[in-house]
Amino acid sequence: MEEISIIGQVVGGKFGDIIVRQKAGTILEIGDLLVSEEDSSFLILQVFALQYGSQIQERMQQMMSGVNLEQGVIDAQFYEPEFVNYVLARIKPLARVSKSDGQVKIPKSMPSFFNKLRLISNKDLEFLKKGGDQIFVGHIRSGTKVIKEAEVWLPAEDVFSHHILIPATTGRGKSNLVKTILWHVLDSNKVGALVLDAHDEYYGRRGPGLKDHSNAKNNLVYYTPSSPPAGANRLSINLQSIRPEHFEGIVEFSDPQFQALRTYHRRAGDTWVTEVMRVDPDTVAMNGDNPNRGEFAAVTLSVIQRKLRLILGLERDEEGNLISRHEVFDSTTRGLTTVDDIVNNIEQGKVVILDTSRLGDEAELIVGNIIASRLLYRYKEYKSTGELARKPVATVVIEEAPRVIGEEVLTRKNDNIYSTIAKEGRKFKVGLTAITQLSSVIPKTILANMNTKIILGNEMKQEREAIIASASQDLSEDDKNIASLDKGEAIVTSIFVPFAMPIKIPLFEEMIKEHQGSPKATKTKVF
Repeated sequence: MEEISIIGQVVGGKFGDIIVRQKAGTILEIGDLLVSEEDSSFLILQVFALQYGSQIQERMQQMMSGVNLEQGVIDAQFYEPEFVNYVLARIKPLARVSKSDGQVKIPKSMPSFFNKLRLISNKDLEFLKKGGDQIFVGHIRSGTKVIKEAEVWLPAEDVFSHHILIPATTGRGKSNLVKTILWHVLDSNKVGALVLDAHDEYYGRRGPGLKDHSNAKNNLVYYTPSSPPAGANRLSINLQSIRPEHFEGIVEFSDPQFQALRTYHRRAGDTWVTEVMRVDPDTVAMNGDNPNRGEFAAVTLSVIQRKLRLILGLERDEEGNLISRHEVFDSTTRGLTTVDDIVNNIEQGKVVILDTSRLGDEAELIVGNIIASRLLYRYKEYKSTGELARKPVATVVIEEAPRVIGEEVLTRKNDNIYSTIAKEGRKFKVGLTAITQLSSVIPKTILANMNTKIILGNEMKQEREAIIASASQDLSEDDKNIASLDKGEAIVTSIFVPFAMPIKIPLFEEMIKEHQGSPKATKTKVF
């Protein structure tokens, strides 16, 4: 090993907490990846803490500092300072890599005492080579240093069917990461995606977006409720597509109110919403199948109508027909096939983006519920008939995930389709890609089912603890590492990677420029 490449030397510690003395003239950072050479393999280790070391006793250091500060001694110098004062790094082993075949194993031993360490290089990461149908998420990062030649690719079908969680605080690059992932999904026909786009930012209607991908014409479908651009579709869902169960776990109805919804659905069929909105609460009389016996309380029907009116944005026009303020729900003949069309596209391995920016939270979730319910039902049918193996994996991308899989929501309301997918969708090749700022409010059972987590920066300790406790690899020493992640920096922890991988996510706009300049390019710029 060349002396210039040495950055530290093992001087003590224990397994999982090894002490390394930093070489004078070099700088170690939190998150740096180091390599310890062995005979037939090498260890990859990571810095998780830094501290000062000195051969001078602490009381003497304080006295010398006082002399320097109080008496203005400005030319005080240490004799051979590189031997007297230094930096100690605490590191943990991540992986042991065989030199002969590149096989990666979980390390069960420490580097030799006094062994010299160097920073990791691209050559050490050759085992990361892409193979098969995979999704690109970023470049390996050592501290703040990006190894652009070392790309991290995840197996698409496995990752999406086993659910993805993207936790981070605002401004750390969640949307950029999702666009980067979906960009590479467009290269595949093995993954279909339903994207609930609450900010209308993924398609790129007013700037760069997924529409700029060379496969967008074939693999990208965009729905918007207002003035669809060329090649896009109008998001219009007929009220006949709605069932009472689509409100479960999203809208809070009392038992009598929900019973009334079910009764109207049983009596009126697909037109039940229209019938409910037409009825006069003060004169209606209904009990079971006989409309002349008994009655629902007027207040019950009034509350139902008020909630449907507010959530679905329903109004009456001059002719008495129900219309939607946000132009999404329709009571006439428009949107009768929208749900089936979307599900068909997902089955064909396409990315379907729904512009829900004009909808309220509950209306957006109901739209997603209608489609995701139909999708899961179909995939369950395919499993029973033996056709599921030929279908692409489907994922539902949803932002602010605690709205539907938060502990309070699931305790106060019934399960919804999103929590159902999180719990059992894997069996039917339907997964959830959940984006959140608050991982701590998601139940541990659901967090444990999210087998891939792409962790961006988070200053909130409670949130870091929830993420660390549910990670696929041991991140118990990475609390400070996660807190110090800058914009575009992340840690990938998954059952499909050999160790928790620090990455730098490409800047989406720069990736588009490179893609347009050279369609076959795989290297991308970063933040």
